[in-house]
Amino acid sequence: MCIALPNTEKTFTVTLFLPNAGDPSFATLPDLAAARAFFARDFADALPLVPEFDADWTNNPVGGLGTLRLQRWRLDDRALLLGDAAHAMVPFHGQGMNCAFEDCVALDQCIAAAPDFATAFADFENLRRPNAEAIQAMALENYVEMRDRVDDADFLLQRALERVLAERHPGRFVPRYSMVSFTRVPYATAFERGKVQRAILVEATRGCTRLEDVDLAAADALVVQRLQRLEA
Repeated sequence: MCIALPNTEKTFTVTLFLPNAGDPSFATLPDLAAARAFFARDFADALPLVPEFDADWTNNPVGGLGTLRLQRWRLDDRALLLGDAAHAMVPFHGQGMNCAFEDCVALDQCIAAAPDFATAFADFENLRRPNAEAIQAMALENYVEMRDRVDDADFLLQRALERVLAERHPGRFVPRYSMVSFTRVPYATAFERGKVQRAILVEATRGCTRLEDVDLAAADALVVQRLQRLEA
């Protein structure tokens, strides 16, 4: 996947995402000629828009993205990991820093409620681990969505229906991205509700090619049947 993010000075920062090994991968681009040929083949429309491609490719090293999963976040009452140190994630949901801030709030609450640090640290890990694992999974899913599905007709139809159902059922059908980015709904809850909502969208749009073809009454019934209202 190749993306370009706008900067305030009216330039773009272009990033190429590839595995380190396999085909294609950074291992298959050993030199500038190979990189240019790769872009000419896979991102031909972008290449003319990068006038300093040769210098940019040569001077910017390959970075790394990863998901950090640890067996333990705590050491008795002596130490505790939180934020990226405990659960680093890929950036495709934009939630790494927010997840760390939520850790801080949760840790403060656990310390206030517990008789000692050992108990507070254990309570914190039990509370936050399911949410960290959920947002890690959703961040990876978002990468696949951005890479493969943004021009898929079925996906676009489902997204259109998602907006309609969100308007028809406020507080009950809430798009997963909205739950994650704009509410305090726990990540684990958003992850599980997202699965239910995706199943509704797939079922309601099966055999349809346009939003007008969707049986909205049947979709409404699925929403009411399968989703409880979110707690305010």
